[in-house]
Order: sequence, then C-alpha cells, then structure tokens
Amino acid sequence: MQSQFPDVNFVGVSGRDELAAMQDFVNGLGVDAFPHIADVDGVVWAEYGVTSQPAFVFIDDSGEAEVLVASLGQSGLTERVEALLS
Repeated sequence: MQSQFPDVNFVGVSGRDELAAMQDFVNGLGVDAFPHIADVDGVVWAEYGVTSQPAFVFIDDSGEAEVLVASLGQSGLTERVEALLS
C-alpha cells in the first residue's frame, strides 16, 4: 500500500495488547512496509474514539480526522485513499 501511495503516511496502531503480539501480527501478515506503534494503554485509540478493530483514521493535511470502524480490505482501502487524494 505504501509503495502505491508514496505521498501518504500509513501508521499501524496496535491497541490494548502486548508488544510481542503486535510484532507477531506485523510479521505474520507481512505489513512491515510502514511503521507500527504499540498503543498498550489505548491512549491513541481513545484520542480518536476508536473502541474496536478494525478501524481506520484518515487525517488530512489540515489535521482533520475521520474515523471509520469497519473492515475495508485492500481494495476498499485503496478506493478510500484514492477518493481522499482526489
């Protein structure tokens, strides 16, 4: 995804779990092309009102955030990012 949209910053946020579990997830799914942070205490989730996974937070250049709690899959995420960039 990162290579498809080089001007977009992607960050994975693992919430309310241990670092080892996050690393297993990243390694198991091969999503290591972008940075990931461990939100062990749920502080980042709380900041954006995320209560469950999967969730996406889209932040535009002005800092405006839109939260989407849903499963998008790669094609859905691609469509969403393309729409935001247009």
